[in-house]
Amino acid sequence: MADSLPPAERLLNLVIALVNTPGRMTKEQIRASVAGYDRDGSTEAFERMFERDKETLRDLGVPVTTVHGPAHADDAGYRVDLDAYALPPMELDAAQLGVLGLAADFWQDQSLRADAARALTKLRVVGDTSADTDAVVGLAPRLHAAGPALAPLLDAAHARQAVEFTYRAASTGEVLRRTVEPWRIIASRGGWYLVGFDTGRDAPRVFRLSRIVDDVVPVGPTGAFVVPADVDPMAMLAASQQGGTRLAWLSVAADRAGALRSRAVQPDGEDPPAPPRPGHDLVVVPFERSADLAEELLGYADAVVVLGPEDLRAGVVRRLREAVAMTERLAGRATDGERRDG
Repeated sequence: MADSLPPAERLLNLVIALVNTPGRMTKEQIRASVAGYDRDGSTEAFERMFERDKETLRDLGVPVTTVHGPAHADDAGYRVDLDAYALPPMELDAAQLGVLGLAADFWQDQSLRADAARALTKLRVVGDTSADTDAVVGLAPRLHAAGPALAPLLDAAHARQAVEFTYRAASTGEVLRRTVEPWRIIASRGGWYLVGFDTGRDAPRVFRLSRIVDDVVPVGPTGAFVVPADVDPMAMLAASQQGGTRLAWLSVAADRAGALRSRAVQPDGEDPPAPPRPGHDLVVVPFERSADLAEELLGYADAVVVLGPEDLRAGVVRRLREAVAMTERLAGRATDGERRDG
């Protein structure tokens, strides 16, 4: 009975076996002990699979070497050359670990958070984890989760495949179906954006992922388009965000919202529209799009209170009320379901 393991897992098992063998492993030993190979199938099928796996590992940079037996040259075995495979010692100071920690915190999407956390835990083992020398403590980035749209958009951009989704426009609130050739995914100012070619409008466009209101569906063949060589996605995003720079007056709880504090400015002789709350600091942050900043501030909950301008404050309040209303609707559905079950 063949071991029904994915090829990647079989390759990993083979690497582990060849790294840990004290001398060498023959093909017979590999077939009998490495999970993923068919112990009951034909020898020819195993030979083909093993040769293919061996070349794949070598292509990936794993130095699989052939070791011949002392008595017979035909008695071949295999192992991984540890001297060529081992990485040099890694030394990370606290500041470097802090930067890596910021990078791990940057990935708020659930599909990537666990992998980033595991990688950071392994790196901390070899680094200096002294907290008092961490140069970036308190500067954790505030980036909203990209939601379920991120993974399929990344896959489609890599495969050069068009996608369809329903999108709510920021300016009008209009909800329409869009077909887009995804060029690039960008994280900016606390949000995620798709830069691509809107085939319905026959023009490049920028879409904020949080305004995609349903599933992203790939359409058409892969390799269907080429990103223009002269396109500058960052410039397109910047152009879409252009507007007059304004100042947000914020009441921020002590030792909170480090990312906001890092962007704070000193206003030129202007007085705040209201004093900060007791135990809070007055923080003034420049911004261009009130909708983007309102969504960012929503993530700080009661640690940040908007003192002005009024449209920014109203945007945050509206979003908070929508979140409360959604929570109440979900709670109502759960209660109705319990009553029906009862």
